[in-house]
Amino acid sequence: MLSTLRNAWKVPDLRKRLLWTLLIVAIYRIGNHIPVPGIDPTKLKSVAESSGGLINFYDLISGGALSKASIFTLGVTPYINASIIMQLLTIAIPQLEQLSKEGDDGRKKIQKITRYASIGLACVMSWGSYALIKTSTGAISNNSMITMAIIMLTLVVGATFAMWLGDRITVKGIGNGVSMIIFANIISRYPSQFGQIYELKSVGNVSGLDIVLLVLFLLAMLCGIIFLSLSERRIHVQYAGKAVGNKVYKGQSSHIPLSIIGTTVIAIIFAMSVMQFPETIARFFYQKSWAQWVIDGTNSPFNSKQWIYPIIYAVLTVFFTWFYTQVTFKPDEMAENMHKSAGFIPGIRPGQPTAKYLERVLDRISVFGGLFAAIIAVTPVLIESLTQFKHIQFGGTSLLILVSVALEVMRQLESQLVMRHYQGFLK
Repeated sequence: MLSTLRNAWKVPDLRKRLLWTLLIVAIYRIGNHIPVPGIDPTKLKSVAESSGGLINFYDLISGGALSKASIFTLGVTPYINASIIMQLLTIAIPQLEQLSKEGDDGRKKIQKITRYASIGLACVMSWGSYALIKTSTGAISNNSMITMAIIMLTLVVGATFAMWLGDRITVKGIGNGVSMIIFANIISRYPSQFGQIYELKSVGNVSGLDIVLLVLFLLAMLCGIIFLSLSERRIHVQYAGKAVGNKVYKGQSSHIPLSIIGTTVIAIIFAMSVMQFPETIARFFYQKSWAQWVIDGTNSPFNSKQWIYPIIYAVLTVFFTWFYTQVTFKPDEMAENMHKSAGFIPGIRPGQPTAKYLERVLDRISVFGGLFAAIIAVTPVLIESLTQFKHIQFGGTSLLILVSVALEVMRQLESQLVMRHYQGFLK
């Protein structure tokens, strides 16, 4: 990886892209320290650090903007949610599905719709953030309509500007802009997490052996994530020979690469949202008995301190991994495209038998990937419940995001180097 970066730095065009990416990330990180007017950051920080689950995760991918009451409190979350919603609607709505098949023009139209949808979601999320901050933290002392309008407008503008910065990285920088911003935000939170661990060691809550075991466990998880991220299930495909004019082309063989854990991040986010949504709603009505049961009830499945919580969380993660894999790969469409290209899987008849075979393979991959994703998702909950490492954001999900983004950037750099006939990184 270091040799790839060194070789990319020697190419002027790639060096400009790398510097542009660093500049945009630096601008975003500076904005992360600009507070929203009308909110007391000290009160919000204490609540954000003591909360777990979805709030903790959003604070992580926003680089601490949520706990700081920054103008980038929403960050790129509205854009991510809009992208996921549009991807699901593309399957459900025939007009959008047809638009997605119209090549580059269709994708640009869908991208434009996604941007407008993200602004609409930012408006809704800004109101929800305002209501949650006001009712749960008391960080807003002035409850006038003008204060509410200023806070909501600031959050929406911040989310829109963050989306624009991500687009600038995608167009002129390296990698996917939104992914690079999330990558930088997660990395930025690690020094504070190291500080919290040192604090726990200083007061005697954890021992040196506990820290060593935690580091070894995280290293083992990191190695497993890297191994499975690079792994793929290859389906062999044979293409029949064909005659074009007076020329006869021989048959060729290829393969379809299927990622083992390609959909696990989205599945974990879905499962986390389902598990944390009732608690988030209950915090608006904390004085009600049912809300107190949802948050702190001994038999509540949404209470992370109860044994049933990680079980339901793991089951939902496996389910959403299977569901999103089926939605993303579309076995029927893959079989149809293969048949149109005169391709077939050896030993499998074209048409419906091929679609069923692909579906079986995807089911096995999704179950295996879902089980691994469940381990990643449940690990922070178990560490929080069974150890003294409280409110530490070293989750498997963040490691999974870091690895996937880093690998994608390395692939893009290597492809750019190959296009420029630079072969030093191959040695």
